[in-house]
Amino acid sequence: MTDKQQFGRKGEELALAFYKKNQYAILEKNWQSNHLEVDIIAKNDEFIVFCEVKTRSGSLYGNPEQSVTTQKQRNIIRAAHHYVLKHRIQLEVRFDIISIVFSGEQHTLEHIPFAFMPKW
Repeated sequence: MTDKQQFGRKGEELALAFYKKNQYAILEKNWQSNHLEVDIIAKNDEFIVFCEVKTRSGSLYGNPEQSVTTQKQRNIIRAAHHYVLKHRIQLEVRFDIISIVFSGEQHTLEHIPFAFMPKW
C-alpha cells in the first residue's frame, strides 16, 4: 500500500469512528460494484448514507470536499443505485461527504450531510 493509500485509509478510519459515535450502523467500507466504489455505506433509523471521504494534509489547494467532482458524484449515485436495488433498501438515501484535514498529528473533521443529490 502506498503512503497516499495509507493516508486515505487513516481518514476513512476517522470517518468510520465518527459515524459509529453518532449511532450509525456501518454496512460496508470501500464497497465496489464493477468499477464504481463508495467509501462508506452506513445507516441509521432514517437514512442509508453513501459517504465519500476526502483526506488532505493541509488546505493549501482548497477544502477536500471541493475535489468531489460532478463525475465523482455521478459515480457514487450510480453505485448507490446498484446497492439499493441489490439489497432492496427501503430507507431514504442520503449522500454525505466527510472532509478531513490534517495539520501535523492534529486533524479537523467536517461532516457534510446531503452534500449532493441525484439530478433527475
